[in-house]
Amino acid sequence: MEHPAVGQHPDRREVIDPVDRAVVGAQLGRPPRAVRAVAHRCPCGNPDVVETSPRLPDGTPFPTLYYLTCPRAAAAIGTLEASGVMREMTDRLRTDPDLAAAYRAAHESYLARREELGHVPEIAGISAGGMPNRVKCLHVLVGHALAVGPGVNPLGDEALAALPPWGTDGPCVPREDVP
Repeated sequence: MEHPAVGQHPDRREVIDPVDRAVVGAQLGRPPRAVRAVAHRCPCGNPDVVETSPRLPDGTPFPTLYYLTCPRAAAAIGTLEASGVMREMTDRLRTDPDLAAAYRAAHESYLARREELGHVPEIAGISAGGMPNRVKCLHVLVGHALAVGPGVNPLGDEALAALPPWGTDGPCVPREDVP
């Protein structure tokens, strides 16, 4: 089942609005770091994925380009991870050359976008979520799939399709509750 918000992402060159930044901080329970833009919005209107800079303000390399922020989405993904699906996906990468090629292409797409934002030699060639050879974190893969839309990250798309909708019961953080 396709999540209703798939593919609804703004131009990734936008600067994050202060209210969105406050919502993301409330979602995370801490100030967000290196956030560049909202990469995807939940059906409730809040950010659920942000695009981050490849280097934190203190200079630390940060390989996670698309950071999932919604606690409801994160909880649903955690439940999916606990089911053992990551091991099954990794096993399929070893036996399905078409899937492995598509996942490698997702890895390369991820790296290309991050490189557009800035070259960070310390993380060159390193994406996230276990790409391109294994599945280590569905949060990253789902964040990537939401940010870029369907058809780019096959395992992110697959994990997303297995999740219940997380924003249909209203926002996890009401906008009027953020400073």
